[in-house]
Amino acid sequence: MRRSASLQTLLFYGLSGPIIALNVWLLSVLFNYFKHPITILSIAAILAFLLNYPVKFFERARITRTQAVIIVLLMTLTLVVILGVTLVPIVIDQTIQLLNKIPDWLTASQANLEQLEAFAQKRRLPLDLRVLSNQINASIQNIVQQLASSAVGVAGTLLSGLLNLVLVVVLAFYMLLYGDRFWYGLINLLPSHIGVPLTVSLQLNFQRFFLSQLLLGLFMVVTLTPIFIGMKVPFALLFAIFIGLSELIPFIGATLGIGLVTILVMLQNGWLAVQVAIAAIFMQQIKDNLLAPKLLGDFIGLNPIWIFVSILMGFEIAGLLGTLVAVPIAGTIKGTFDAIKSNKGGNFVSTVTIPHDPPEDYKN
Repeated sequence: MRRSASLQTLLFYGLSGPIIALNVWLLSVLFNYFKHPITILSIAAILAFLLNYPVKFFERARITRTQAVIIVLLMTLTLVVILGVTLVPIVIDQTIQLLNKIPDWLTASQANLEQLEAFAQKRRLPLDLRVLSNQINASIQNIVQQLASSAVGVAGTLLSGLLNLVLVVVLAFYMLLYGDRFWYGLINLLPSHIGVPLTVSLQLNFQRFFLSQLLLGLFMVVTLTPIFIGMKVPFALLFAIFIGLSELIPFIGATLGIGLVTILVMLQNGWLAVQVAIAAIFMQQIKDNLLAPKLLGDFIGLNPIWIFVSILMGFEIAGLLGTLVAVPIAGTIKGTFDAIKSNKGGNFVSTVTIPHDPPEDYKN
């Protein structure tokens, strides 16, 4: 009997790896085939999750949900138009200027490397930077070619982005109105001991997670913009927005954003790059140690190793979109399994510590 049980355990663990690998590959193939609709639906769902907060706020003022959704969407569109008229043109202009200056910066850095190598040779130091210099030269040629080819498709890209934005807003509108009915129609196909904790876990992990990440990213943009301007960093607004947007990628995004900005500034001015890195890391520490614990909570259900594994798997399956949703999806799965194992229905431990209890409608 024991031998049979051990054999079953061995078969289970032996087959689980290939099955997981097969499922990851299948998900990657499906995403690549339906990439555009899945991306639109995912972004619209995230937007609906975020807008559901102000919708509930207006509902408390005895306004019907339809009226509340219309009010929130009109306010959102007004904000988008204001940003599109004021901020977006500045960001686009700085982006174009940055792309035009990168080849010059790389050329200057290549000249600095040649001077450093000549200095080392005079003093008979074993320093050979030819490989790095050749890589920089190849990067210059690639960037120039990409700029020449991408300039033709700018108009088409803007038009496609505008159409996608309209689709996202329309889908978010219908999700806010009819998303509950659609979701509960799917959940009713599952047993109640699975559907109820899955619903609560999904809400806690996705809604709170993305709202917290958005607020943390906004904090980085608002604080770093005046700091970079005061330090006379070139393209200060663009660099601050880039670091803030990279915050949407959990755990590693801000570090990658700060590192890339530091490298770009270093191509022009090494000492200024050091100051930029120090200022950005200082604000990141404030965000991580003071703001993040209050907004996001602690990931008590997921080991940090599994968090990084989920991010890597999400990137492999769905690219950037996968990295954005990998952690809340992993948290939802973990929270649901915890609830099923504890047999407590809606009263389960979420992977994110939430400052208040789950909604009353989902309890018991």
